[in-house]
Amino acid sequence: MLVKTKAIVISTLKFQEKSLIVKCFTLSNGLKSYFVRDAFSSRKASQKIAYFQPLSILEIEAVHKNKGTLENFKEIKTAVPFQSIHTDIIKSTMVMFLSEMLHHSIQEEEKNESLFVFLETALTWLDHHDEISNFHLILLLEITKYLGFYPDVSEIDLPYFEMNDGVFTLFHGMSALTEHETNLFKKLIDLKFDNAQKVFHVIERQILLKILIDYYSFHLDGFKKPKSLDVLKEIFS
Repeated sequence: MLVKTKAIVISTLKFQEKSLIVKCFTLSNGLKSYFVRDAFSSRKASQKIAYFQPLSILEIEAVHKNKGTLENFKEIKTAVPFQSIHTDIIKSTMVMFLSEMLHHSIQEEEKNESLFVFLETALTWLDHHDEISNFHLILLLEITKYLGFYPDVSEIDLPYFEMNDGVFTLFHGMSALTEHETNLFKKLIDLKFDNAQKVFHVIERQILLKILIDYYSFHLDGFKKPKSLDVLKEIFS
């Protein structure tokens, strides 16, 4: 079946010497993996590979056989031409980390149009703004709405957040945050991209990042801590 759709690049894997396997989150079909033959061997190799930088947003035409095998691109072009995301060291490190998080979080081959639109909007915002130190924290929390484990805030005034159940509670259970951690988490829940400047200190951001990664681990089977986490910490230290 020939499909035309937008697609966000989640990960790439070099195959043998010349080819690539590209995992994309598509607007039309959710998660799909594509085989790019001779990605490193043609005269336009660098141009071709540039399409597949982390979280690039593409307009693709592809053949989907939908048999659980690798699909094939027929045509690729940039849908959202980023100005700064892949050239600014802080932003590029952030999207590398976020692409890893998404790689381990989006596990189903099913359409999730609302998540796609959210990611496209958020990445466009990132590309056009400079005050971004809390962007990855807000994004990771917001993504849980679309993956089905956003915190239940109906009793947010209670002192502890229970990670396993995703609720605020009166008691400090085995998988609950401390009162200090819970207060930081509550501040994060109230943040939007446009009002997030200088809300947290470096140490507080590191605490919140650990909380979010642990929270994903509680709610997603087989979730793995991103390898780029240490690089992200170094950039924001």
